Amino acid sequence: MSLDADAIVDRRRLRRKLTFWRVGAVLIALIAIVGVALLALPATRIGANPNYVARIKIQGLIRNNQERVEALTRLSRSNARAVIVHIDSPGGTTAGSEQLYDALRDLQARKPMVVVVDGLAASGAYIAALSAEHIIAQDTSLVGSIGVLFQYPNFTDVMKTIGIKMEEVKSSPLKAAPNGFEPTSPEARAAIAAIVSDSYDWFKGLVKDRRKMDDAQLASVSDGRVFTGRQAVGLKLVDALGNEKAARAWLAQAKNIPVSTPVRDYALTPRFSDFSFLHLAAWSLDNVGLNAVARAIEQWGGSEAVERLNLDGLLALWHPPTSN
Repeated sequence: MSLDADAIVDRRRLRRKLTFWRVGAVLIALIAIVGVALLALPATRIGANPNYVARIKIQGLIRNNQERVEALTRLSRSNARAVIVHIDSPGGTTAGSEQLYDALRDLQARKPMVVVVDGLAASGAYIAALSAEHIIAQDTSLVGSIGVLFQYPNFTDVMKTIGIKMEEVKSSPLKAAPNGFEPTSPEARAAIAAIVSDSYDWFKGLVKDRRKMDDAQLASVSDGRVFTGRQAVGLKLVDALGNEKAARAWLAQAKNIPVSTPVRDYALTPRFSDFSFLHLAAWSLDNVGLNAVARAIEQWGGSEAVERLNLDGLLALWHPPTSN
């Protein structure tokens, strides 16, 4: 009986230790999450010096992003004296680029704003750049690609080869056209061309209005090509050559904001997925038996880490050809 009593005491002691480490792991995870959440907040929310210039970055593919719009709205209401927008993007969907342009225009209405093209501002990214009062590009940056694209695959030859035919019943000939499983009819091609042409006219009108171009100047830059920063200055696509230093000099000269004013990064999207602590926290919780919580944290931390390429609708996107 004494051995049984000792065993029961040992089990209780081990259970208390296990409970202690489980609670400790949960507390560590929560503290880490709260700490990084505070770090991810804009500088104005954690008592930073209100006399600053905000730096934001537009990178990668541009799609509709309501979180980014809301972040830009918060920035417009902040104490930032001005905004420097760094762009390095090939564009994206036309609708996403328009959404970003509108949000940046609302921001520009409240804050002096200047764009710096770091490497690439093509198609939809150039639409975003048009929102600013002043556009600066490096000598070898690529700018432009003014145009709209509608792409879809056509599998008809492959389906003939393997002996598959797609059957369908639809309400009208242009419903779900083109569908990629049959040759594109002249009527469907004309309908798509009308959509592309209308969006292209909208894009060109935006360039003409924002860059103060006449018809001849617009025609010379709107054939879909990209231009280097050096070429873009002469073509009125950008205002000057340089980098952030040039942007700060323009803010000093045009907006009376001294170059000594500190510049602070302002995140437009949550950065939680960039912190490996989430994976460490998940590992800790998994090892103390809280598997469901661990899986939830892993899924939350990684859900936005990988950029998806499922771009639907009209594209304002540039990429260099990969083959002849």
